[in-house]
Amino acid sequence: MMENLDSSDGLKEFYVPTYILVPESSVESLPDVPSCPVLVFVNSKSGGQLGGDLLLTYRAILNEHQVFDLGEEAPDDVLRRIYLNLEMLRRNGDDFSAKLAQNFRIIVAGGDGTAGWLLGVVSDLKLSYPPPIATVPLGTGNNLPFAFGWGKKNPGTDRQSVIAFLSQVKKAKEMKIDSWHILMRMKTRTDSSCDPVAPLELPHSLHTVAKVSSTDEDNLEGYDTYRGGFWNYFSMGMYTTKNVEFT
Repeated sequence: MMENLDSSDGLKEFYVPTYILVPESSVESLPDVPSCPVLVFVNSKSGGQLGGDLLLTYRAILNEHQVFDLGEEAPDDVLRRIYLNLEMLRRNGDDFSAKLAQNFRIIVAGGDGTAGWLLGVVSDLKLSYPPPIATVPLGTGNNLPFAFGWGKKNPGTDRQSVIAFLSQVKKAKEMKIDSWHILMRMKTRTDSSCDPVAPLELPHSLHTVAKVSSTDEDNLEGYDTYRGGFWNYFSMGMYTTKNVEFT
């Protein structure tokens, strides 16, 4: 995978070795820990054809295993797999993986809903070193990326545009965002074989709460419980008007 990386582009700083991403892979030896290893999540259905094009470009210039299509795999499944593997490697004495985990950053390409999805997943996982999230505007409104300085328009899907965005991610200042969560319960219907809301139809901001034990306070007998995460941000804009005189 390293053959994709051109040292003149500085792409090695963003590279994640395959053995970190795919459990039981052969260990790769790198001279230094990358300063800005990224995990890239692309909503291939966003932005018309742009999402698919962006997916191909990222996979062409980085390790294809560190670039994920959200239409094929949910981010919570991906991150759980990677971080469980990181913990196993750390326990086996792999210092490289432990240092790499502290430098992780996430890039998510999609609309506001996709960005909120990743924010919720990272929050729910309660990681020791939660990675900062950079958002590539690829949706309709793109209010969240705009509020944090990433702009409202897609920066481009060609190689040079993607490399330029990676450089911005490396230089970006980490900022905090306020979040709040709710629990929503709906009484389970006993007169029908259908659930009140099919799990596949839930918005990404809501997650089904799994019953961990009989004493789990998040669950009540006879109710379906959902947990939702929401993100507060604020932005301002200006516009000017011209006075028109009619005669």
